[in-house]
Amino acid sequence: MLRTALLAAALAAACPAYAGDADLAALRAEVQKMKSDYEARIQTLEVRVQAAEAKAAATVPQVDSSAAPPVEPAQAASNSFNPEISFILQGGYAHLQNLPNRQASGFLPNGTSGPATRGFSVDDSELVLAANIDPYFRGYLNAVLNNDTVGVEEAWFQTLALGSGLTIKGGRFRSGIGYQNEQHPHAWDFATNNLMYETLFGEGYGNDGLQLKWVAPTELFTELGAEIGRGSNFPGTDRNANGVGSYALYGHIGGDVGDSHSWRSGVSYLSTRAADRSGTLADFGHTQVDTAFDGDSRTWMADFVWKWAPHGNPNVNNFKFAAELFRREENGNLDCAGGLCGSGSLGAYQATQYGGYAQAVYQFMPRWRIGYRYDRLNPGSQDFGINNTRLPRPDFSPSRNSLMADYSPSEFTRLRLQYTRDRSMPGQDENQWYLQYIYSLGTHGAHTF
Repeated sequence: MLRTALLAAALAAACPAYAGDADLAALRAEVQKMKSDYEARIQTLEVRVQAAEAKAAATVPQVDSSAAPPVEPAQAASNSFNPEISFILQGGYAHLQNLPNRQASGFLPNGTSGPATRGFSVDDSELVLAANIDPYFRGYLNAVLNNDTVGVEEAWFQTLALGSGLTIKGGRFRSGIGYQNEQHPHAWDFATNNLMYETLFGEGYGNDGLQLKWVAPTELFTELGAEIGRGSNFPGTDRNANGVGSYALYGHIGGDVGDSHSWRSGVSYLSTRAADRSGTLADFGHTQVDTAFDGDSRTWMADFVWKWAPHGNPNVNNFKFAAELFRREENGNLDCAGGLCGSGSLGAYQATQYGGYAQAVYQFMPRWRIGYRYDRLNPGSQDFGINNTRLPRPDFSPSRNSLMADYSPSEFTRLRLQYTRDRSMPGQDENQWYLQYIYSLGTHGAHTF
């Protein structure tokens, strides 16, 4: 087509509107000559192109066929998956009495009671990896160093695209019950856990299972949640059985009051079952006896949080008040061995117990905070059945008072001093001192409200 266009253009330029036969013959001869010259030039250019290609091929290095193949675009995209990685370094110093047993009087032990770590320690340090897997799921891993052991505290996936305010989480996770339960120790406002959570869960209630949450499309924050799981953690035990070992239900509402105040309130319910849940109690002869509980454990919780920051800016001043209450019912059988229980004494067991805590934390100037927490438990009513003649039912109400001050030179560092007056056991009035450091290395997600 190029050749034809060039010939037509040449002919149009060369031919006048009117020409004789002689002139027409001359024009045809000239056109034929131009055509021959054009084809000769084309052939010359093609020869030069072939020569250049041959020279370029001779200079390209040979590739070893045994070497790794080049990265394909899909493979390169998979290498771009870089999760958020952070490490929370936490430790400090604790000045405590050397007590062989630390558990709230009047409550069945949680399985983690024992001598506290005195002196220097590195506890509750966390390695966290998190990332969006694809547009539909997010993954999270939290590995914890605690008392010279390393364990997986959380490892879960969560949906991102269900819509309508729905999310599903599966794997190992902290339950959404209560207020503090979802918080890791580095996010606590005090160096130690409150007495309520220590007694109910040991540290916090976690589960292997599934969680469904729904946030309603309303101006008032409204969240509903339901969970099912293995139920192997205290107050339940691993029963090595099919089906659901525990379930939880909870709801939270909250909102803003003006531009400086916000609040959240909620109720929760946890039901689980224990089989041979071991522990120790003191009998009427003050001898430690071994116990094993089989039965149902049901816990109701209520929580409330109020926050203040002038015009929503917490950098200079802010204040937070939080409180939680619980009621626990346990029904089943309790076996005890040793002391007055002899080789074994199985009796019915029923208990209804209460407790809670309230705390306030005030940032009075940039980087500096002070706080106070009050803990109190009520052993309520306990019925040991035939073991009422062997096991006492104490009417002592455990309590604690804690004061703390912390300094945060940056958002990645916190240094804390805490004093606690512990009256969780009868006849024991202990003064406890804690120095704590918390350092955050790497990218770490925002904490919950």
